[in-house]
Amino acid sequence: MINEIYIRDLGVIREARLPFKSGLNVLTGETGAGKTMVLTALGLLLGERSDAAAVRFGSNQALVEGRWSGLPSGVATRVQDAGATLDDDELLANRTVSNEGKSRASLGGVSVPVGLLGEIGNQLVVVHGQSDQIRLKSAAAQREALDLFARISELLADYREQYNAYKKAEQNLNLVLSNKAANAAELSDLLSDLEEIERVAPKPGEDVELADLANRLSNVEALRAAAVTAHEALSSELDQPDVNLLIAAARRSLEHQSSNDSTLNELAQRLQELGYQAADVAGQLASYIASLDGDSELSLDEIQSRRAQLNVLLRKHGPTLENVFEFSEAASKRVLELDDSDERVEQLRAEIASTLSLASKLAEEISARRLEAAVRLSNEVNQELAGLAMAGAQLVVEVTAQEDLGPHGKDQVSLMLRSYAGSEPRPIAKGASGGELSRIMLALEVVLAKGLTTPTFIFDEVDAGVGGAAAIEVGKRLARLSKDAQVIVVTHLAQVAAFADNHLRVLKSSAGDVTESDVETLSGEAREAELARMLSGLSDSATAREHAIELMSLAKAPSDLR
Repeated sequence: MINEIYIRDLGVIREARLPFKSGLNVLTGETGAGKTMVLTALGLLLGERSDAAAVRFGSNQALVEGRWSGLPSGVATRVQDAGATLDDDELLANRTVSNEGKSRASLGGVSVPVGLLGEIGNQLVVVHGQSDQIRLKSAAAQREALDLFARISELLADYREQYNAYKKAEQNLNLVLSNKAANAAELSDLLSDLEEIERVAPKPGEDVELADLANRLSNVEALRAAAVTAHEALSSELDQPDVNLLIAAARRSLEHQSSNDSTLNELAQRLQELGYQAADVAGQLASYIASLDGDSELSLDEIQSRRAQLNVLLRKHGPTLENVFEFSEAASKRVLELDDSDERVEQLRAEIASTLSLASKLAEEISARRLEAAVRLSNEVNQELAGLAMAGAQLVVEVTAQEDLGPHGKDQVSLMLRSYAGSEPRPIAKGASGGELSRIMLALEVVLAKGLTTPTFIFDEVDAGVGGAAAIEVGKRLARLSKDAQVIVVTHLAQVAAFADNHLRVLKSSAGDVTESDVETLSGEAREAELARMLSGLSDSATAREHAIELMSLAKAPSDLR
């Protein structure tokens, strides 16, 4: 529950500390005193959007601090996961808003995203105000209220799992079918390309080998002439000097004088080596010349034809044969995927049938639970409405089955109001006034709160449009709700405030051009005076005070509602 809220420089509130207790806490004060700023402060602690306009004029920033105790285990774990710490099992949260609109949040002394405040706040507090009465008019909110009462959250989670699987399979099937024509065209193209590659049957490195061979065959006569000329220069078969003869003559000339100088002997040996090398090169040239005549089993025309076949593949999938082989491997895998499309269609159709069947069965069970809960919810809310000066009115919860399944089942849930006996029920959005909506909301909350573990309920003028005996009944029901949870109510009604376990008043004071508000806890005569003011507008009226004392005595008296 909320133990305390501290506010500084927010709107008309310069500084205020609001101590809250378990049970029923009421917040009262004249119109414009600053009760709205208290709710704004609560909203900031619960992660709502900040507004620089809310910062008190002349201040750099507004600060709101809140202390919670008795945290649900899930909240405590989430807080600790965020790196925050609890002080004696108490959680400290704060939020600052600068006059430039910048906002910061922290939990347990650790800075956290503002969104985390909202996440935790949703588990700690339920807020109801005029906006929630408007929300109650929506079909989604009405369905959620019935589902909450029916306690079918786990069943709905199972249903949504099957429903989402069904819609996903249906989406995949539509995608496969819509792409079927494109897939067929792609498959045809891939098969044609693979058939062409298989027909050509290229070998690794074949393009490079054929290019070299074609170049040699295209220039064979020039190659032969060059090799013959070089061979004859090294080792001529004609009666003319060649390199071998000249080297031999030079070597012999040096050897004749080598005994007179050892240097000539070394040079003669080197000439002998040159002779060996020249003879070796001459032999290789002879072999090369002989090979030119039988260099390839293919003719030049056949080689060029083969190269043309390879070049077609290289232009499509190249620039190298390695790229052609990579394409062939990838295309073969893709063909298997595309060729499996018919089997995939059947798999998806089977998956759709299976998930739809399961979702339909769960939807039937949800509908049965909703129909049963609708009767109980109507009865229990109507019992509450009878005590809220709406005895002739009845809430009718209609559950209408739709043809198709949806994200929440196949039902449309409508809250209808029968204003008087024998009248036709009308949607509460059209058939209920603002005051009636307030009472319906309160009656629903009292009924729905049974068995819930939410620590705190906040009601912002939920008693709007209510007065007299009905107002006393509102107070009784809020008091009853506060037996199981902390309840904080902003009210203008003394009949409601009289039931408070903790009464806070927002005071507005003016000094010159400066207006500011403060908050005080009321008890004894101060509380009597405030209730008298709320009853008559006169805090010192003896008659109003007597009425205030009577109301407080009534609130303390035993009641079957309490």
